Amino acid sequence: MAGRHKAQTPTRMSSQPPTPASPALSDRAPLAALTRAVAIAGGLLSIAAALLVTVSVLKRWLGYGPIPGDFELVQIATALSVFCFLPLTQARRGNIVVDTFTGWLPPRINRIVDALWDFVYAGCMAVLAWTLSNGAREAFGSHLSSMVLGVPLGPVFSLCVLLVAVLAVTALMTGLRLLRARP
Repeated sequence: MAGRHKAQTPTRMSSQPPTPASPALSDRAPLAALTRAVAIAGGLLSIAAALLVTVSVLKRWLGYGPIPGDFELVQIATALSVFCFLPLTQARRGNIVVDTFTGWLPPRINRIVDALWDFVYAGCMAVLAWTLSNGAREAFGSHLSSMVLGVPLGPVFSLCVLLVAVLAVTALMTGLRLLRARP
């Protein structure tokens, strides 16, 4: 039967998971515990924002009008929750990796390349923390606040600085862990 191809049978899978090319932080590490706690706080903030939107829409639908400043609170909660999730994502090596050009390299070289990018990411996040700290200083100095509720934004900027600093340290630690990993 010309044109027919024999179906290939899948290879037998090992009972042990493959060794990751990019090891995550140890679950016992204090930094990993911190990133988990911060991510849980971010999840709670996201839930609170969703509940706020739901109640505000329900009030509007029932004719009582929206919750004043609901959009401001949702903006603040969303910004903080995003910064809360990033350190855990980095600690677990959950960011998207495009290995189109490095997939053929030996695992040790891939780990070095991944570590390099973790160090670049850590550096970028350190610069972001620095610029956010400048913004926090200015927000405190000018008493910057939200328009409807008058929520002071200096503390929000300060929390973002701390969260981005945790992300920078996490990226630095994952890069170091990659360099120390054994093949």
